[in-house]
Amino acid sequence: MKRTQLITIWLLPVVVIGGIFYPLLGYLVLAMMAFFLTLSFFKSRYWCWNLCPRGAFLDIVISKTSFKKPIPKIFIKQWFRWAVFALLMCFVVFRIMRTGGNLIAIGAVFVGMCILTTIISIILGLTTRHRSWCAICPMGTLQGAIGKIGVSKQE
Repeated sequence: MKRTQLITIWLLPVVVIGGIFYPLLGYLVLAMMAFFLTLSFFKSRYWCWNLCPRGAFLDIVISKTSFKKPIPKIFIKQWFRWAVFALLMCFVVFRIMRTGGNLIAIGAVFVGMCILTTIISIILGLTTRHRSWCAICPMGTLQGAIGKIGVSKQE
């Protein structure tokens, strides 16, 4: 467990629980996504293993109760990871379009996505390895791709 994880783990319940009562907390998700996507240009998936609040939760909490079974092989296939990315991004875009531009409703979309992906990560983490979600995380997939671009430009 890293010291940064002890700090960032608290952001997950702030958004998942607090966001139910104060949907504007969903913009915290958007800000974090912008930050880690920028960081990934220089450090690839550094965010995932050091700063991600969900990753911290999976490492600190779920790892203690996980069945520790192998990650399903399909999770490491690029086409599957990009399919999960496309599906979740289409879902977010569709939901945002239905908000009519209401800022609170847009925040609620990001809170809802955070809740949904957290539930999926908990189920996967309990039934397989605790960080199984990380293998198919849409943001991790995107960070890896951006990191490859950034690393190749720096060489």
